[in-house]
Amino acid sequence: MYRLAIKQSARKELDSLPEQIFLKIDKAILALKENPFPFPQAKKLKGEDKCRLRVGDYRIVYSVNEEQKIITIFRVRHRKDVYR
Repeated sequence: MYRLAIKQSARKELDSLPEQIFLKIDKAILALKENPFPFPQAKKLKGEDKCRLRVGDYRIVYSVNEEQKIITIFRVRHRKDVYR
């Protein structure tokens, strides 16, 4: 099982979400602890050592440290804003 680390900026983004969307994203983030690469929702980002998880119109950008078994959440944003 992996541990979760959520960056402060991602925590602020989570806090600003509507409750219904927050609950879906929270469930997806907790599921990452069991399976950090769920198929087909998660994909590696080109040119970076990060992945993205799709949850409806929102994206969760994260990285996985296999040695320490830590998943770090960097961003949680709407798909139109996440890669800017």
